[in-house]
Amino acid sequence: MSFWQWYVRRGRIDRRTWWLQYTVPLAGLAVLGLLADLAMGSSDLDQIAAGGSPYGPIVLAVALFTAPASISSSAARLHDRGLPAWWLLLGLVPYVGGLALLVLNGCLRGDAGPNRYGPAAGAAYGPPARQPLFPPPAAPPSGPPVPPPSAPPYWG
Repeated sequence: MSFWQWYVRRGRIDRRTWWLQYTVPLAGLAVLGLLADLAMGSSDLDQIAAGGSPYGPIVLAVALFTAPASISSSAARLHDRGLPAWWLLLGLVPYVGGLALLVLNGCLRGDAGPNRYGPAAGAAYGPPARQPLFPPPAAPPSGPPVPPPSAPPYWG
């Protein structure tokens, strides 16, 4: 997957992909941005604890650069559940909206089969072929043994 395919996601993704490839790394970048702002003196923990804004210039830059990836991954996750991306507007509702989106995207299972947004996540190439645990034995060759073409001639 290229960076552009990760950055602007299309189709459907499952919960594991949403958590491990989007939510955890983007949250880690936000924390690193906050720590960088604190180290540079752009933010203050006392001000944040008092209810002030934790947004310094680095946190704002990280938020702006990761917003397309966050929005497109959440839309793809909603598509996995059969919901349109308009449900992202639920995040504008204070307190409850963000929690509802977290539950919709990160906790609830997606549609098992194909829906109007495409095939199930991970099933782009159809169901995996079933291989038997113990394949049947091969039939014994009939006739005299034939040496492989790279073998030296048999003199006996």
